[in-house]
Amino acid sequence: MRPVATAPRATGGATDSRGRQSLRSAVREELQLQSRLKSPALPFCICIRQPSDLRSKSSQSRAVISAAFPKRPTQRAAVDSATRTTHSVFCPLTFTAVEMALLQRIAAQSTLRFVPAVSMTLARNASTMAPKLNDPSLLKQNVNYINGQFVPSISGKTFKVTDPSTGELVGTSAEADVDDTKSAIEAAAEAFKTFRTQTGRERAKLLRKWFDLMNENADDIAKLITWENGKPIADAKGETAYAANFFEWFSEEAPRTYGDTIPSSLAANRVWTVKEPVGVCGLITPWNFPAAMITRKIGPALAAGCTVVCKAPGETPFTALALAELAHRAGIPKGVVNIIASLENTPAVGKELTTSPIVKKVSFTGSTGVGKLLMSQSSSTLKKLSLELGGNAPFIVFDDAELDAAVAGAIASKFRSSGQTCVCANRIYVQRGIYDQFVTKFVEKVKAFKVGNGFEEGVTHGPLIHDRAIDKVQKHVDDAVSKGAKLLVGGQALPDLGSNFFQPTVLRDMTVDMAIASEETFGPLAGLFPFETEADVVAMANKSDVGLAGYFFSRDLERVYRVAESLEVGMVGVNTGIISDVASPFGGVKESGFGREGSKYGIAEYQTTKMITFGGMNKPLQS
Repeated sequence: MRPVATAPRATGGATDSRGRQSLRSAVREELQLQSRLKSPALPFCICIRQPSDLRSKSSQSRAVISAAFPKRPTQRAAVDSATRTTHSVFCPLTFTAVEMALLQRIAAQSTLRFVPAVSMTLARNASTMAPKLNDPSLLKQNVNYINGQFVPSISGKTFKVTDPSTGELVGTSAEADVDDTKSAIEAAAEAFKTFRTQTGRERAKLLRKWFDLMNENADDIAKLITWENGKPIADAKGETAYAANFFEWFSEEAPRTYGDTIPSSLAANRVWTVKEPVGVCGLITPWNFPAAMITRKIGPALAAGCTVVCKAPGETPFTALALAELAHRAGIPKGVVNIIASLENTPAVGKELTTSPIVKKVSFTGSTGVGKLLMSQSSSTLKKLSLELGGNAPFIVFDDAELDAAVAGAIASKFRSSGQTCVCANRIYVQRGIYDQFVTKFVEKVKAFKVGNGFEEGVTHGPLIHDRAIDKVQKHVDDAVSKGAKLLVGGQALPDLGSNFFQPTVLRDMTVDMAIASEETFGPLAGLFPFETEADVVAMANKSDVGLAGYFFSRDLERVYRVAESLEVGMVGVNTGIISDVASPFGGVKESGFGREGSKYGIAEYQTTKMITFGGMNKPLQS
């Protein structure tokens, strides 16, 4: 279902009766207009969701809808009794265009303020949401990109790619297997022989052209991201620009891969170093940033003079293949960039990349568990590795923080991409003195979110990637509530929108024994933990096996240095909830992996340092 209007929950009271009378009056006016216009009927439904503790008031909510549409039946939906958190009322209706205008008014917060604890969504079938690309040739179906050509898989097998918002088919993609992977590796190895000899300036021009083409086709790239990933189109456009910037950044780094001249301890010797490309690189990328995670790896690899085989995620292959098309147009030599996709064969493809003696470097972004497996497999050939793995980011708000800025930062960090980022705030710690104030402001922001299909105007948050993600969020909510956390907003899936939607959720009074304290949720769930002292919260923040990112808000300069230096993470955001930047080194410590992407350090991950020593250099001038 596709949302067209929403309203946050409101509390009822003495205004209930007046509100219903006002609504009935508005209904009469609108229906009179409708009868004059005779507008055609459109398929829509209206859905009301309520907390279970207000279940007794559901009849009042149904009465509001009945007042507007007295001849339309309502019915209750089945509720999972295990969650004990929600009660839903669904009204399957067919509305005319004029009635839809009325429903928009009903859905407005000012109109619904008298309805007790109601969150209402107007929805319609999302089958019309498939985007139209300006350049349809960017949608590459049933092919991989190997040795400069778009070719089907050797086996002929394909897999389906579905829109996580609607469950509808986006298209089918070629299912690469071990044979396809070997073919791509061989193409990359052959291309490396000549590509490594190009000057940095020559490689820079190729990357710059690819960057320009990404900008020229930014709308289509963003549409593909939203279509197969689900994130709102505004977020997808932001990712597209961010992704393209890696090509620009590394086009500027390519001519500046400097070596060093080193004073020798022996008078007869002269020592210097040169930077050389490591060789063929295997890149394995995730679905949550279908464009940016590819360009952040391919950009520095090509700048260094490497060739690549990129394994695109099975959930989002079409964005990757569109980038391959733009690489082709940019004149990237054949075999330099190879992009393959797989779903069922992902483990086999990964094993081939990590065990092939031809591949000299593997870069992976994904879960810690898979990272450990790939590292183990790579040990057979002692490959150079970059691993950007799972996170469980602490977000700390001290009582001297600028409160509104801290709330905004926490919202941005926690709910970006519906919480499906490795650096999103997973544990939000707020000092006791401002805890209640922070909670109130934070919840107000979350209630203003609009969840729905990413192509719908005004939608702020899209679906999760699949049902397993929904299950994990629900598990964390249920665990926390069962151990004493208080549910303030959300807390349930949104099946009326689609199978992959979950309400942005806020829990307060979290404790360290709850699952969210030690497990990455990767979804739209914010758990708010109170704390007393600086030492206490740093200890809680560091009680984790992973250490990717951490955030805190404070205006005390001494505290800023103390806490930043004490957090066991690879990246720290101080008074900001967004830390990603092409100019900044991205990576973690502990079981969040090693290596850095982006920045001046990113290209070094694809280089080796060769030392050259000249002897016999201490002879006197010849006369």
